[in-house]
Amino acid sequence: MGVPVTGHRSLVTVFDMSRIASTFEALKKQGRKALIPFITAGDPAPEFTISLMHALVDGGADVIELGVPFSDPMADGPVIQRSSERALKHGVSLKGVIELVRKFRAANASTPVVLMGYANPIEAMGLERFAEAAKAAGVDGVLVVDYPPAEAEKMVGLLDARGIDTIFLLSPTTTNARLEEVTRLGRGYLYYVSLRGVTGASHINLADVAAGVGRVQRSSRLPVGVGFGIRDAATAQAVAAFADAVVVGSRLVQEVENAGPDELVERIKTVLSDIRRAMDQPREKTPA
Repeated sequence: MGVPVTGHRSLVTVFDMSRIASTFEALKKQGRKALIPFITAGDPAPEFTISLMHALVDGGADVIELGVPFSDPMADGPVIQRSSERALKHGVSLKGVIELVRKFRAANASTPVVLMGYANPIEAMGLERFAEAAKAAGVDGVLVVDYPPAEAEKMVGLLDARGIDTIFLLSPTTTNARLEEVTRLGRGYLYYVSLRGVTGASHINLADVAAGVGRVQRSSRLPVGVGFGIRDAATAQAVAAFADAVVVGSRLVQEVENAGPDELVERIKTVLSDIRRAMDQPREKTPA
């Protein structure tokens, strides 16, 4: 990977296209939007994770966000908190999550995988050791919820050097200064949080979200994905009318929690397939 440049859309990138960037480029040519599902690694038990990842791909996933279990997931609502608790009871660690990605890669060399989690496990492993292990396993992106841009320069540099995208969160309350900083450091795509709150909330104002996404798109060349509060096919379809990607997390994690072991994989595939079909239907350009 070459030298990264600022994220502004008006400038030309000079680093090689990552697996994430290639995916978004291919979708753009097809006139489609990215579907990015989230599950927690090791939930309900580690032996299910790789099968669930393949089910997500079969259901239409373009990128997979794989949650790293953490004891204090402050940005997550009760559903994802419980998923972390279940995984941690099985002893799932950051090292174990990276190993699951490596095993997934043995059968799938094309679907981008983003690790999503918190700074503590990464700091405990050590930034450089983490970056090297992630690269060796085939990780494509890293989203650390509690690494503000001002404190992420070192991590971005280490990941850039290994061809791994650093992804940042933006929200309705993001200041212009913060937006500029994230635009400079962000790679792959930007994750726009659709509401003020934690994951799992059920009501989003589409007009407000569309305005917020538009603001980000005017400032950055990167695709913008929207997450938090997208729980059904209709909402996913509406968000796909103005965003570059739709992130679905709590709904899938809730399905994992409620399904029995014999039906788990098929249920996840079915739920995601319904969302994929809705997103691929003709849609209006602006929310109603």
